[in-house]
Amino acid sequence: MKTTRNLAVIVASGLGARMDAELPKQFMEISGKPILAFTMDCFERCNIIDEIVLVVPDDYLAYTSRAIVDRYEYKKVKRIMCGGETRQESVLAGLTACPRATDAVAIHDGVRPFVRNTLVKRLFQMVERTGAVIPAVGVKETVKLINEDKVVSTLPREKVYISQTPQVFDYSRIFDIHKMAAEAEYEATDDAMLAEQYGMEVMVIHGYYDNIKITTPEDLVLAQEIMKKW
Repeated sequence: MKTTRNLAVIVASGLGARMDAELPKQFMEISGKPILAFTMDCFERCNIIDEIVLVVPDDYLAYTSRAIVDRYEYKKVKRIMCGGETRQESVLAGLTACPRATDAVAIHDGVRPFVRNTLVKRLFQMVERTGAVIPAVGVKETVKLINEDKVVSTLPREKVYISQTPQVFDYSRIFDIHKMAAEAEYEATDDAMLAEQYGMEVMVIHGYYDNIKITTPEDLVLAQEIMKKW
């Protein structure tokens, strides 16, 4: 019998300036359906996820409720929160909205629509043992460190990975870490970086190359190609 309580915080609070579109990118459509809705599908259908907290731009609270949650009948969405000025502030808003009885939480980018149910389950299985686990994929190209248009060094490709989401954590620990980071005004580019900074050991499992984050018009074109085979 399932005794743990698992939540997903889906962060969809960006305004999509790089897309140069009328709607924020999470509400743009692929194959006639909003990107955010494709993202939500995985967590709604995943039987180990108990609830979903959705974080969106302040001006799109009502729109999200009507055009996403109600339209596609997402029953696991219990709270829709206003995002902050940064992704980190938005994640903290989502974590704050989680019930304190939460055991583990997945933090996921709302514009990563190609997340697999099997990946979510693998992450939650491992977090019970480790407290922090993320998916990542190896780089396919040679990576250089650059300073003032000059190569500083070449990184060993076999040790360089691209982190993805969902990133899954022991809820109480990552919530405390986010609060400490906010107080210290420490900014990180993802939640695993915060966990590292505050002493957590973050484990890695292999992700999927098609679990892309849609940020630019080029990403949208790639997403449309992935969707043809999804």
